[in-house]
Amino acid sequence: MKRRDFLTSLLTVLAALPAARAWAVSPRRRVLIQESSVAGFQYHAGGQLWPLLREGQALTLIREPANPYDERAVRVDWRGRKLGYVPRLENTAVAQMLDRGQRLTARIVRLQESSDPWERLRFAVGLEIG
Repeated sequence: MKRRDFLTSLLTVLAALPAARAWAVSPRRRVLIQESSVAGFQYHAGGQLWPLLREGQALTLIREPANPYDERAVRVDWRGRKLGYVPRLENTAVAQMLDRGQRLTARIVRLQESSDPWERLRFAVGLEIG
């Protein structure tokens, strides 16, 4: 792992610490990996689905290794509809874990009305233990 990727992953984990409380909703044992915004929210179904989204709802992470723009791309879906992607600068650890077959879960931790699409939805990624 490159030094820059390591530092980016470390800062992502540190930034996600406030999301730990929201992550404790589920009785299953999970470890918080990171909290991120959704990249490309404005280009996919985010605007259409906005009225239906709620904090605490589950999201699906789908690895896209053949993505022409990012070999580490991880798509973020809600009920089968694409919301966007894990941001390119924050997707290294998640992509590697998915490639290893680890069971990751994702959940909406914050929704915010904003003209900036990067501020509208934040989600947490967790690793299921056991």
